[in-house]
This record gives sequence, structure tokens and C-alpha cells, in this order.
Amino acid sequence: MTTTTSSCLIEITDDNYAELALRSPLPVLVDFSAAWCPPCRATDPHVAALADLYEGRVRVGKCDAESNHEITERFDVRAMPTFLMFKDGKVVGQIVGAVPRSKLEDLLKRALA
Repeated sequence: MTTTTSSCLIEITDDNYAELALRSPLPVLVDFSAAWCPPCRATDPHVAALADLYEGRVRVGKCDAESNHEITERFDVRAMPTFLMFKDGKVVGQIVGAVPRSKLEDLLKRALA
């Protein structure tokens, strides 16, 4: 799905999102995207860099919105990319659309505060 990868990125799916995002002891940023989406590809390097930079403090995951309809519908994802920040099992932040890395990092920092 991504052209830029990080060993710290996790794959979020319909089958594992409850365990990896909702029950995570760390805040989790989930990037809902699709392979055909140019804005998604533009943010991929930023998402991978943040996964590496915040390793151990925040989990960063990618969710292929086309293959994971249950989670996409549950969280009403209608545009891509959509970034949802989970903390303690709840959505605590959301960004829709391609944004600069600094905006994504602000979302992570707020979850850690």
C-alpha cells in the first residue's frame, strides 16, 4: 500500500483494529488510505517518519480503506486520507485530507499531553 515504509508501521484491519487501536496502552494514529489515492501517497513518507520518530510513545497504523469496510464504516471515513487518533479506546482527534507533517505531529503531541 505504501511506497515509503517503516518497520514501526502496523497494519490495521477489520480483524485487528479492536486489539491494536481500541485496546492499545499507547495512543494510536490510524491512516485510512487507498493505493490509488494520490494525496494518500503524498502523506505516506510523513506517516512513516512519524512512526519511527514516536516509536514507543505512539503506535502508527495504516488501514486500507478499500479492503476494510467494517472499520471504515464504523468510524464514518468518507474521504482519504483520513487520520484518526485513538487514545484509551476513543477517537480523540481527526484530520481529513493531505496535510503537512507538522499538522499530523500536532495531533500526536495532543494525544500525548
